[in-house]
Amino acid sequence: MRPLRHGDHGPAVAEIRSILAGLGFLHDGTPAHGGIDGGGELDPALEDAVFDRLLDGAVRAFQQQRGLLVDGVVGPATYRSLREASYRLGARTLIYQLSAPLYGDDVASLQTRLQDLGFYVDRVDGYFGPRTHDGLSSFQREIGLSPDGICGAETLRALDLLGTRVSGGSPHAISEEEIVRRSGSQLSGKRIVVDPGLGGNHHGYIVRNRHGVISEADILWDLARRLEGRMAATGMETFLSRPYHADPTDIERAGTSNAFGADLMISLRCDSSSSPLANGIASFHYGNSHGSESMIGQVLTGYIQREIVARTPLQDCRSHGRTWDLLRLTNMPTVQIDLGYLTNGHDSTVLSDPRHRDTIAEAILVAVKRLYLLGQDDQPTGTYTFAELLAEELSITETR
Repeated sequence: MRPLRHGDHGPAVAEIRSILAGLGFLHDGTPAHGGIDGGGELDPALEDAVFDRLLDGAVRAFQQQRGLLVDGVVGPATYRSLREASYRLGARTLIYQLSAPLYGDDVASLQTRLQDLGFYVDRVDGYFGPRTHDGLSSFQREIGLSPDGICGAETLRALDLLGTRVSGGSPHAISEEEIVRRSGSQLSGKRIVVDPGLGGNHHGYIVRNRHGVISEADILWDLARRLEGRMAATGMETFLSRPYHADPTDIERAGTSNAFGADLMISLRCDSSSSPLANGIASFHYGNSHGSESMIGQVLTGYIQREIVARTPLQDCRSHGRTWDLLRLTNMPTVQIDLGYLTNGHDSTVLSDPRHRDTIAEAILVAVKRLYLLGQDDQPTGTYTFAELLAEELSITETR
């Protein structure tokens, strides 16, 4: 579908109004048609509904709650999230299928129930993948049902009858932290995917200043190579998510990272705005409205923000949880760094300066090291240099 925004009208707008009314975001008398989960039809009188200011506000509120870009535009990501939010557990049979994977709030509800019962320790992301299938099969086996990994009426009845054994806490957060703790503080051997945005024929914003003319894509590619080189010097196994002449989708980038079996994925992006005053660096990790969050991603984005802000003149726009495909579909903790606004004269001057890109690459590497130190033998923010880090890594290697 084409993006829908303020001023549009038609049946697609009517569907959006009805879904948001059903979810409680719109209170203008629009009848809910029951969402995607199989309830009712649209009122013919609403088929030429208008995307008015009230709907614009409801869309923005929904986007804010779901960790999406808050722009009031119903594009592919927002529409997909609206559909997912419309599903209720029990309205459809849930099954793991490679050809047409299932996403939705009904899947998230199932994951939450299995997690509370101790059969699922991964994040609640609303994706019925192999780990959800395995958790459901284990539950079915435990209570004497056929362990087929299919959530139908019989399995739902068993879930309702059994109730909750334990609630509270986050098994996924505990699992993530334990993986980091067991891997040790040494960077050598860690597998990292560095993901420069854009690529191929997509050059992005073009910067022209005293440093010359450079594209957004080349800024990101150059920074990725600088970061990759520093990581390789410490003994880390690094992998770029794309070749220079390609621009894969975020879903494809996530798949590449999963295939590599990475410990972390670090995605590099730049931002732009219609306002030349917008400026600053922000970092993002996975976090959703169900309360599920990548704890390691959250910790790493915090370190990255502090290190870059301490070493460069970029403004701190903090770290945030989001549900973007790149953060959601990767098996490992993934962070996205929006390095600044190329539409802002100050930020574009910083990012087009090779010396600042060197500094940013060093800051990101130091942030990764801080993550694996888990707060032990740490140094003040902005003071740990690449030379010191490299010397420490080499000394650890020599003593083993």
